[in-house]
Amino acid sequence: MRLSSRAPRTLFPSLFLIPSLAAALTLDCENIVVDGVKFSLGSLQGPHSVTWTQEHPPIIINTNLTLDICQPLKQPKGTSKDAKCPNGTNLCAIQYKDKEEEVLGVIPIAGNYLASIGGGSLDPKYTRLKTSSSHADSELEGIRLEIGGGKYQERKQRAIIEFICPKDGSTERREDDGKEDESKKPSEPADDGKGGKIKFRSYEPDPGAADQDLLRLEWDTKYACEDTPKEKTGTHWGFFTWMFVIIFLSLAAYLIFGSWLNYNRYGARGWDLFPHGDTLRDVPYMIQDWGRKVKETVSGGGTRGGYSAV
Repeated sequence: MRLSSRAPRTLFPSLFLIPSLAAALTLDCENIVVDGVKFSLGSLQGPHSVTWTQEHPPIIINTNLTLDICQPLKQPKGTSKDAKCPNGTNLCAIQYKDKEEEVLGVIPIAGNYLASIGGGSLDPKYTRLKTSSSHADSELEGIRLEIGGGKYQERKQRAIIEFICPKDGSTERREDDGKEDESKKPSEPADDGKGGKIKFRSYEPDPGAADQDLLRLEWDTKYACEDTPKEKTGTHWGFFTWMFVIIFLSLAAYLIFGSWLNYNRYGARGWDLFPHGDTLRDVPYMIQDWGRKVKETVSGGGTRGGYSAV
């Protein structure tokens, strides 16, 4: 049977599509470009938590939400099996009964590789608030991030996180918009460790999808400002490092050029190739003699060539 030589050719375009597909499913915090404006949220990497309370008489449900927008969450050591989020989760909510005595549910809201729970991919989508269709949002500076991939009790999960530049006084305006659900009592805004605040807005059925729940968060952070300079996270060589590199390169260039010159001019071989080859051959013996003299000086004490004072 003759194999067709055309079959492998169709594989190569697919291989080139893999990196672009992976980029579409993940979130590159350092390089977010929306409408030609670049945002860098890499400094917000790491787990952050925010909580809220819901009253369902006769019980109270406390929800602890943990998120890392840059990479999947890592399970802390000692986490009970009932409170573990699936692998690949970036945003996970754990519901407790009353004062965190009993786990009621673990809700993986957003992440990748959630096939084990019937979920999908992170599928991030960005919107620049200044160009948003909402008039209220268009007055703000920042970006809106939509991520998903989770599934809980046969319902898809999705989250909208609005990263807002705090210089616009957005926190005060939104606290007075009168849209808070009185049955949900969020705690104080969580500190992100970078001078910003994370606030829970709502978690309810998505008005645009009957089989989906939608979480809304607001993150006031300086990294959402369009004029914020990027922090320098790289390392730079110091003076002594540069000096060492220059000396090393200079010595290497001298040896290489000298060897080439000796070879072409005198036909030298072996040790004779190197400049000052005789001196280089004597270096081990010079070091040996120097070490012997040091040893004799240290161990010889105050002797005077075998003579003693009369």
